[in-house]
Amino acid sequence: MSEKSRILIADDNEPNVELLEAYLSHLGADIQIAVDGQDTLDKVALCQPHLILLDVMMPKKSGFEVCKQLKEDPKTSRIMILMVTALNELGDIERAVEAGTDDFLSKPVNKLELTKKVEMMLRLFNVTDEVERLRRYIEEMERR
Repeated sequence: MSEKSRILIADDNEPNVELLEAYLSHLGADIQIAVDGQDTLDKVALCQPHLILLDVMMPKKSGFEVCKQLKEDPKTSRIMILMVTALNELGDIERAVEAGTDDFLSKPVNKLELTKKVEMMLRLFNVTDEVERLRRYIEEMERR
């Protein structure tokens, strides 16, 4: 069986964090919390999450800025990012896509929709990770 999934919830609103944690508790994932944009970047470096549930409106750095920074860095670009936001204007969705988000979810969050998106994104991360390992293995074998 694969390693335990690591999820980072990045939101400055404690009730939102508690709700997301409760909705995802049955997954058995290691869940970490970040309270602002800079804290999110710091926690990514520490816990190397597979998936980030990223609020857009946060202090210090917005979710858009955090997402763009993570997706532009080769060390963190494969982390799946699910933007969770009360913003639902077309312009906000376009900004999220331009920043590199893998998907987004509007608040108030629907438990079933959140759970299914998270499960799918974690599966996709694991498949992508396995493909990358196989690619490196093949390259190594070709060099021999």
